[in-house]
Amino acid sequence: MKLFKKKDSSFYWYDFNVRGTRYRGSTKETNRKRAEKVAALKLSQTIERRDPLDKKSPSLLEFSTRFFDWIDSAVLAMKSKKYYRNGWRLLSKTKIVGMPIDRIVKDDVERLTFPRSAANANCALRTLRRMLHKAEEWHLIDKVPKFKLLREGGRTLRLDDEAEQKLLVAAEACGWTQHKFELFRDVLILARDTGMRNQRELYQIRIENLDWKNRIIFVPDSKTPDGRRMIPMSDRALEILQARVGQRGDGWLFPSKRSKSGHMTDIGKQFRAARLKAGLPLHLVMYCTRQDFGTRVLTKTGNLPAVMKTMGHKDVRAAMHYQHPDLEIVRAALNQPNESSSKPSA
Repeated sequence: MKLFKKKDSSFYWYDFNVRGTRYRGSTKETNRKRAEKVAALKLSQTIERRDPLDKKSPSLLEFSTRFFDWIDSAVLAMKSKKYYRNGWRLLSKTKIVGMPIDRIVKDDVERLTFPRSAANANCALRTLRRMLHKAEEWHLIDKVPKFKLLREGGRTLRLDDEAEQKLLVAAEACGWTQHKFELFRDVLILARDTGMRNQRELYQIRIENLDWKNRIIFVPDSKTPDGRRMIPMSDRALEILQARVGQRGDGWLFPSKRSKSGHMTDIGKQFRAARLKAGLPLHLVMYCTRQDFGTRVLTKTGNLPAVMKTMGHKDVRAAMHYQHPDLEIVRAALNQPNESSSKPSA
């Protein structure tokens, strides 16, 4: 085992090999004797973790069976489980699935390419990272390679009035039952007029949390602590909610007998069908209703704190991701004559 100092570090570093695998890292110690003890401990721990008979490491594909058995039994949000399944769907189409998990290094990960957006690629990369961390936890690999996620530009599309009308016209032409069309229409309008997060908030509205007297929707649980909030009902939101509730006094707004949760969980299939028939871009998703809500309310009120409170945001930077400033307002301001420059000089 070698102990040394790097030019740019005040700490001692260790460097050793165990059965053909190199281990190198900082001891986080500036005293040589203490560094020697840390390095010896690292070597001992590494040898203890390694099987003395050196079993063949499973490929990522072989390991995926055990990983998803754990995913299915783990206490994870259903959304997280779906996320990892989708990430694996993307990973399974790459060559990395055939590699032994103990041979996957940073360069292998950085060569991976995935279709469509950076968010799509990051879904696959986060899944890979979670898989490798579980492999490390189960002593199948010694160290998880460090790799970066891609930079995401964020959503730029708004699901505005025009997009809403196109989607509803297309939905009517899809040949759905009246019940399915009305459900799609009501969810779309409520999403636009409340700015609620789809799965965590909108689909889980309970009748007990509707304040008819004050025309308020109470959100008791959300993605963040600040997500617990009250949202005013617009006129058309009130009309839809009253029609949906009828004479019921409690329960889910969107009940579902087929869902384990008892409420509707997704209309993604219908949305994609209507979007395709309407000829709208693929990156227009249901969540774009939230972008539109923030932009509309901020443009009409100019009150960012009120928008943040209604949308459940605490951080201004996070809130600004949802605001798409109306360029026409900026253009109109620029075209207005400057009063000081228009005054005649003395």
